[in-house]
Amino acid sequence: MDNNISQLNSLVQNLTLGQEEEKEAAFLQIWTQAHRAGIFPASIHDLYIQRAEGKVPVDFTVPAFNLRGLTFDLARTIFKVALQKKVGALIFELARSEMAYTSQPPHEYAGVILAAALSTGFEGPVFIQGDHFHFRVSEDRANSQQELNSIKNLSVEAIDAGFFNIDIDASTLVDYSQQEIQDQQKPNYLATADLANFIRQNQPKGIEISLGGEIGHIGGKNSTKEELQAFMDGFLENLNQDYASLSKISIQTGTHHGGVVLADGTLAEVPVDFDVLKRLARVAREYKMGGTVQHGASTLPEEYFSQFPQAEAVEIHLATEFQNIILDHPLFPAELLKQMYQYLDQEKSADRKEGQTDKQFHYKMRKTAWGPFKEQLWEIPQDVREKLLDSVSQKVKFLFKKLNVINTQEMVRKSIKPRIIEKDYIKQNLSKDSRFVSSDPD
Repeated sequence: MDNNISQLNSLVQNLTLGQEEEKEAAFLQIWTQAHRAGIFPASIHDLYIQRAEGKVPVDFTVPAFNLRGLTFDLARTIFKVALQKKVGALIFELARSEMAYTSQPPHEYAGVILAAALSTGFEGPVFIQGDHFHFRVSEDRANSQQELNSIKNLSVEAIDAGFFNIDIDASTLVDYSQQEIQDQQKPNYLATADLANFIRQNQPKGIEISLGGEIGHIGGKNSTKEELQAFMDGFLENLNQDYASLSKISIQTGTHHGGVVLADGTLAEVPVDFDVLKRLARVAREYKMGGTVQHGASTLPEEYFSQFPQAEAVEIHLATEFQNIILDHPLFPAELLKQMYQYLDQEKSADRKEGQTDKQFHYKMRKTAWGPFKEQLWEIPQDVREKLLDSVSQKVKFLFKKLNVINTQEMVRKSIKPRIIEKDYIKQNLSKDSRFVSSDPD
């Protein structure tokens, strides 16, 4: 490991495991070094709008990677493949809920991603995204307002950290007890517009944050054209007319976060309605958005992935399969995995559903063990790490090819202009915060 990588590794360790002052200092050093090296956090908004306008093709699907653990190693691996394949259209993201159970608040996650880019020689825009900034359902008006305020606070912190892409998820508020589709979507589009207005008020000068909305909660019924139209019409009526609209829309096509795990721990085959994805992508572009977004996709059969660009999906979210590659690898330390499962049995037993087998429970909940074992994960021997990352590298190469994002580097650099954000200090507290806590099923 050369001196540069060794120094970055130390900075990342301070950022992820250090005391508060060490975290702040490490983030600022990484941020400054990244900008000096021509690496800048960016919004993908302009690329998606150009796609809506027909200025760039619609036959590529941007992969968005949720990295729950070993983040520096995994991000470095992805950047290395991106450099080899000249990929510029890729996103690193983390959901509100994931920030909690992986113990990766915004500044830490963004700093680690930028450090990974630095360590590989990657240059240009780096897209860091807040995935599923979602609303928990509450019948109490005071609790609902508190929830909105909590998400607004998180948005400010995320923007300060370089999250210039945010997916607003108020799909949990859709009220299917109402007969009319407009009434069903009303709580969703009102909350989405409220948060979109707030984010636009707080975005850095010169940066149009890429905002996404969501019309169908993942795991629910498939979305329809009428739902998308009802949502967007209501959203636009409540969006400040001086502000840019959404750049994409997430829909439901039949998938589930993490897949559907069977009693033996294997995953059930999940049908994806690619016709819905394509039809609604075209409706989305009528509203000047880049297209539709596919969630819950990483565990799908490999033959599905080439169909997402064909269905004109603008973006696809990938999380659980990378977790599976690491934790199910034969060289992953058996004793560490055993300790992680013991932690789940002791600390997460209240989340165990009636009738779940051990394999089902451990598979469903092991995402929550990343945070408590951050320090132990750092101690995995380097030779073992390299074997784990070799498997990840092969998966990333496969995805880049099937999603048709190879050789998108030049297109991205032409569409996205650098915006330098100078930082003299960090205003936010970088420690784990209760507002990240969420029941979102990522």
